[in-house]
Amino acid sequence: MSLNVVTLVGRVGRDPEVRYFESGSVKASTTLAVNRLKRDSEPDWFDLEIWGKTAQIAADYVRKGSLIGVSGTLRFDHWQDRNTGVERSKPIIRVDRLELLGSKRDQEQAMADSYNDEF
Repeated sequence: MSLNVVTLVGRVGRDPEVRYFESGSVKASTTLAVNRLKRDSEPDWFDLEIWGKTAQIAADYVRKGSLIGVSGTLRFDHWQDRNTGVERSKPIIRVDRLELLGSKRDQEQAMADSYNDEF
């Protein structure tokens, strides 16, 4: 038996970057900061990849600083560094489920802040 399940709760590090494809697919990418149990330690940062309807929800409601819960699978992106030719990789959480954990007021404030940043 094998199992690849990741569940995290944390704060979003940046507004989601959303891409729309000709096929109709939607992809959102962002980062998530997850605190450790010790208060004096730095948070762990995770790259999130979100697809489909869940990506559209992230695009509409998730902003930098939002408290969210995610569950999904861990995968690794592999590439070759253009400058050095060294093989590189980074972990990415492919999100299957997204929970908006902040209050509605928090979400409305994040949307207002995002709107004000645009003008």
